[in-house]
Amino acid sequence: MTIPVFVVGTSGLPIHFVTLATFAGIESATGLTQVLLNTVGAALLLLVGLSYQRRLRGDCPRCGRAHPGAGDGPRVPPEASRATKRTRWTVYLLMCGLVPWAGAKSIWTLGGDALGVSAADWQRTTSADASGLSAAAAEVGVDVTVLAAMVGVFLLLGLLHPWGQVFPRWTLFLSGRRVPRLLPLVPALLTGVPLTLYGAVLVVMAPLIALGVLPGMDPSPPFTTSSGITWMIEFGGLAFTGLGLGLVVAARSYAARTHPVCAGATSADRAERLT
Repeated sequence: MTIPVFVVGTSGLPIHFVTLATFAGIESATGLTQVLLNTVGAALLLLVGLSYQRRLRGDCPRCGRAHPGAGDGPRVPPEASRATKRTRWTVYLLMCGLVPWAGAKSIWTLGGDALGVSAADWQRTTSADASGLSAAAAEVGVDVTVLAAMVGVFLLLGLLHPWGQVFPRWTLFLSGRRVPRLLPLVPALLTGVPLTLYGAVLVVMAPLIALGVLPGMDPSPPFTTSSGITWMIEFGGLAFTGLGLGLVVAARSYAARTHPVCAGATSADRAERLT
């Protein structure tokens, strides 16, 4: 029961990350500290629970496989592989949740009107509230949150395909080298889990507002109607849930495909195949 409490406390992590990455400043130092403490606590508890579960099964606490000898020797990484077809199509389907949200923002960027909001009003509002990288992007008509989503999509593709395990040729000096396993896993999980939780709340909240179960939201610039805000909440929920859950699913597959195994376990497997 303790782990879910810490996990829920990480829901604000993506928002803090975007503000820091765009040099918009820290909205709340205490809030950021609390989120980071919850994240560290959840990670430590998960690692302890995983190690305990492996010991109960009689598996090696390091690699999770049953093999003779101590688990203190070298570990062998598996060959680069692609996620299963089922996993890939599941992630691609979840990524479709980005379409309504990114579509509306792209329409505003291109000068069109959507959800009762004109392009001029949207750009005026975002430019007034933006700072740092967000302001620079707004000056050229680019929404920084859409850019952040594209980074998430790039991370998703790397988790699903072999080039996320071995640096491809276009990485120049890193080409052919093994990608550190935690390099994509850590940002994927730290972003995916909070995004899923935050998006799920929005997905449920928007229909409840539309049905009158929850009070409607008063329109605020650039929105001119409460229905426009409600639709944007739903679009945002679908986008955050789809991207977040896609990252979690892809990260789970990546973790299983890249998990190094103790040399003793691989030797035991080879001996079994020969007998």
